[in-house]
Amino acid sequence: MLRVYSVALGLALVVTPTVCQQIFDVWTTTWDRSQLLTYKNLSPNPVNFVSPGPAGQADITVNDGTVFQNMVGFGASLTDASAQILSNLKSKNSGNYWSLLDTLFDPTDGANAAGLSYLRVPLGASDFSASVYSFDDVVGDTTLKSFNINNAPAYLFSVIEDIQSINPYLKIHVLPWSPPGWMKDSGTMNGGNFNSAYVNTYANYLLKCLQGFQSKGITAYAIGIQNEPENSDPTYPSCAMTAAQEAQVGTALRKLMDANGFAGVRVIGYEHNWVDAAGNPVQLMQDAQKAFAGVAFHCYSGDPTQQDAFHNAFPSKEIYFTECTGSYNSDWWGDIQWYMANLFIGSVNHASMNVLMWNLALDGNGKPQLPGANSCPNAPCRPVATVNSDGSYSLNQEFYAMAQASKAVLPRDRNGPFGQRMGVSLSGNLSGSIFATGFVTGRVSASDYRRYSLVVLNWDDNQGGTWNPTPIKATIEFRGMQATYTFTVGVTTLWWYAP
Repeated sequence: MLRVYSVALGLALVVTPTVCQQIFDVWTTTWDRSQLLTYKNLSPNPVNFVSPGPAGQADITVNDGTVFQNMVGFGASLTDASAQILSNLKSKNSGNYWSLLDTLFDPTDGANAAGLSYLRVPLGASDFSASVYSFDDVVGDTTLKSFNINNAPAYLFSVIEDIQSINPYLKIHVLPWSPPGWMKDSGTMNGGNFNSAYVNTYANYLLKCLQGFQSKGITAYAIGIQNEPENSDPTYPSCAMTAAQEAQVGTALRKLMDANGFAGVRVIGYEHNWVDAAGNPVQLMQDAQKAFAGVAFHCYSGDPTQQDAFHNAFPSKEIYFTECTGSYNSDWWGDIQWYMANLFIGSVNHASMNVLMWNLALDGNGKPQLPGANSCPNAPCRPVATVNSDGSYSLNQEFYAMAQASKAVLPRDRNGPFGQRMGVSLSGNLSGSIFATGFVTGRVSASDYRRYSLVVLNWDDNQGGTWNPTPIKATIEFRGMQATYTFTVGVTTLWWYAP
């Protein structure tokens, strides 16, 4: 383990009655946890967009004439361990199980829930599995006669089915932590290097994975070739795979998918850290651009600005952010700041279409984990939700950071589109104390006004070297009009509607 409407439309809106441009809806998570994804309807005193006056301490300019990537949702990984602990919760306390899933996944507009819409699922064992397994552990079985999707625990598929019943927009992204051990020089799934003699066999193996999931009622949105291909760790399933090898497998897999009913499923490459964004993923596209829809990044080395190196080289390719984990016993507010600045705002502002955390659910000790795995060496990995042995659960900082962002991109209407990132820029003497991103969300009916959302982090908690959380009075510029809003220290998501 270890982001153009016509000029005429914009001008026309200047004479649109200001009643069309009012902020009523605000969701807030504060530094002191006095508000945790707390909703406030500002009626009968909304924030109005009016004729511009002086700019505030921070000035947020929204340019909806410039739009970027379409978002596909936020989420986490449903590892075997996460599925196991959720399945156990269902047996222990069914009411809490469904309450937790609703809180995590309900996408209903206005629901007191995150509406997570993207799940990443390991193909075979990961460092959060009960044991090491693949879907074909028969050495030398190049015909894959012994392939069996049921090597995965049954609770994995049942939990996915339950989540699908809550969120019809759910996207499933599958990928292996390692090929079967016999396809590697190590002879084991734990560490080692991929053997190029098995390129075609491995491509067929991945096709069978897609078919196996489909047999369980799960059609994947995307599939990856290898999680973290620059990492080989002998304590858990992992595999070193060169960009050239991944390109060969991806090319073979793409042809198989197109010929077997999976033409609409994306192949996503790389799935590793920001730090090598200009290296491995660029080479991968140079070798096999037609096979891959895009690449995915992780947070464990580098920073989100490095996504630009890949985006600039291949601007038509998609960028995903698919893994980052927190650790127990860290600072709650410090984590919120880092997640927003680097992931839910930072990675998104650098072209990512999604952001995923690592484990969806674990216990308070970061368990269950594969015996002997050292992937969380300094402190136990913290999930989005902690599930306790007594059938209770709690939501961690990962949830609140992610939920604030998710609220801004979920469809406004049933079966409507997700949000699309739009141009947002900052100025003013306190603009350095704010991070922001923005989205425009289309509507099912052309006569309905679009929704315009901002996600804003105010981290102005230390002025002059003294702890002093300070709200920032900011102005928001939109189509020649101006609104004024005071952002508390924390994360704020707000929106308004306009033609």
